[in-house]
Amino acid sequence: MSSNEAQQIADDKGLDLVMIAPTAKPPVCRIMDYGKFVYEQAKKDKEARKKQKTVELKEIRFSPNIEEHDLSTKANNAIKFLNDGDKVKVTIRFRGREAAHSNRAYELMNDFFKKVDEVGTIEKPARMEGRNMTMVIASTIK
Repeated sequence: MSSNEAQQIADDKGLDLVMIAPTAKPPVCRIMDYGKFVYEQAKKDKEARKKQKTVELKEIRFSPNIEEHDLSTKANNAIKFLNDGDKVKVTIRFRGREAAHSNRAYELMNDFFKKVDEVGTIEKPARMEGRNMTMVIASTIK
């Protein structure tokens, strides 16, 4: 039907002629209340945003001379974060002359990752950034 006929029908009913698919051949239009359409579309968008999960970046810090039990406790906390779908940034902070023993820190990072490797993967490998060594672990659980 021609656009003039469709517009006349819409005017008679007190509604709007809304183009649904303008790229189709011929373009698809619908006779409806445009204000109600916009309201329902906004409602759907709001509901979709509500259901979205935002990924947070949680940080776990420790020093290069951490004890084994403390490292296990921090790893258990990281597992909780990863199970919630968050990313975990692991940071080893060096103070004073501790930075001279960065090879020990790489071993600690590897030990830490071995404790959480069933629920996470390395997104950014361990590397020195100033007086800190950082590594980012992402969750494998979707």
